[in-house]
Amino acid sequence: MQTTPARTDGLVDVWVMVTVPPNSGDVYITGSLPQLGPWRPDALRMGDLDDPAGTERVVRLALPVGQTFEYKVTLGSWDREAARADGAALPNQRVQVTASTTATRLEVPRWKADPRTFMADVAGSGVKGTLIYWPDMASAHLSETRHASIWLPPGYADNPAKRYRVIYMSDGQNLFDPRIANTGIDWGVDEAMVAGMEAGRFEPAIIVSTWSTARRFQDYSPWHDAPKYARFLIEELMPRVNREYRTLTGPEHTFHMGSSMGGLLSYYLVANHPEVFSACGCVSTAFLLTPAMINGEFAPPVANPSTVPYVVTDIANGASVVRSQRFFFDYGTAGQDAHYGPSTRAVGDWLVRQGFVEGADFKIRAYPGADHNEAAWRARVGDQLDWLLGAR
Repeated sequence: MQTTPARTDGLVDVWVMVTVPPNSGDVYITGSLPQLGPWRPDALRMGDLDDPAGTERVVRLALPVGQTFEYKVTLGSWDREAARADGAALPNQRVQVTASTTATRLEVPRWKADPRTFMADVAGSGVKGTLIYWPDMASAHLSETRHASIWLPPGYADNPAKRYRVIYMSDGQNLFDPRIANTGIDWGVDEAMVAGMEAGRFEPAIIVSTWSTARRFQDYSPWHDAPKYARFLIEELMPRVNREYRTLTGPEHTFHMGSSMGGLLSYYLVANHPEVFSACGCVSTAFLLTPAMINGEFAPPVANPSTVPYVVTDIANGASVVRSQRFFFDYGTAGQDAHYGPSTRAVGDWLVRQGFVEGADFKIRAYPGADHNEAAWRARVGDQLDWLLGAR
């Protein structure tokens, strides 16, 4: 570890040291801190100790004592994140700063296997129901191809006259197969759906999920490329789904769910396309996003960027939502989610001013102790399904 002068700003040096396979090339660290993306796979290049072909990588962070954060390392994309020896993703690494100088170490046995390996072995996922992949979907509206996953509930083939409501979801790689999921833990959407069906809480539905790419932020942000992403969903993906599967069409049968930036996408789609979607499950929604947080990331930096959340600015500028729409916003109280309450509440108060009734038209729920990760979302995805599909 390098020697540096003692700090005088009240912060401490936290060294993240990673051993990687030989000849890995550029290695990046990402995580729950603003300087680590947050969670952008190519957020911060790690130092290579003057030997790019070597196996040691290091980065120094300046943090206050008591700070807790999570991190992962990648080769610049989620398809190439750090993995266990069997090729499945390593879990998030959690660090608490407790000393004047803290070092944390991670051993990376290999980089994540090509997800197509697991896509070809659906049985190995343990999925309940039927999982189908549409790889490399091209779009006239998006710059990158992407995979899609279609989940059909148990019994779909037994009643050829039955039609189903559809939930569209983002970050499809994280929903069904832990071998593919970014953190090695999937949402367990199939298990939650089957449990709700068997308990009689709701009728089965089809799940259609699109995988994210390196352009996840831009694709999902309502203030960037979400309008283009909406065209991909509405004009290209949905017509194919409706042709190939027995769907119930119309907004009353069509919903969207996502987490973090994906939660923003869900909110955007339901707020701006009431002719297509009627309800959304917005999990750990990143309403606190401000221009200052991303200044210089995707465009040349500007002087004095606003620190007001984009959504709050929209509200001040007179944004409105069709009264028929339904929203479920949730967040945890730990880690990154601990900061999500005020901006989420601002959205709820705005809906009330438009005549929405909390508890009937929209819902806000905080989950004590829940953090910003797939494990937390897996634990509560059933609540979102109840909201979308249950009796009203």
